[in-house]
Amino acid sequence: MKSTLILAAGFFLISSVKAQHVKESEVPAEVKDAFSKKYSGAKVDKWEKEGADYEAEFHLNKIESSAVFEANGTFKELEQEIKTSELPKSATEYCTKNYAGHKLSEAAKITDASGKVSYEAEMTKGKEHFDVIFDDKGAFVKKSETKTGKEDKD
Repeated sequence: MKSTLILAAGFFLISSVKAQHVKESEVPAEVKDAFSKKYSGAKVDKWEKEGADYEAEFHLNKIESSAVFEANGTFKELEQEIKTSELPKSATEYCTKNYAGHKLSEAAKITDASGKVSYEAEMTKGKEHFDVIFDDKGAFVKKSETKTGKEDKD
């Protein structure tokens, strides 16, 4: 339970910090080297800075992915887009029950450095959107702040 709360806090700390696009030349060599070693042959489409961390957006086996690294090159997590139908059934049921009128528009599988899996469901209604995080079994962990418009939405 304690690790789930710490994990959830980490996700929301990352998601609550507005990401800023950065040029590859602004990314520390340790981060670029760590990315190249971990994802050999993958090409970064875009780099972003989230607080003190760096996020590489890329395609891994034709799947939209992003990897987060600390400035010293330490890997933190991999987020990969999945079909909404690939979310655990209990996560989908939770969204349907608790967010009536919202659309489950995107989903992702997040794997942290230790291999722990969680899921993210993006809910939208008009211009509003927010993320809901679930553990590896589909149990609700936390809902992010609701945003409007296109800010922070990728």
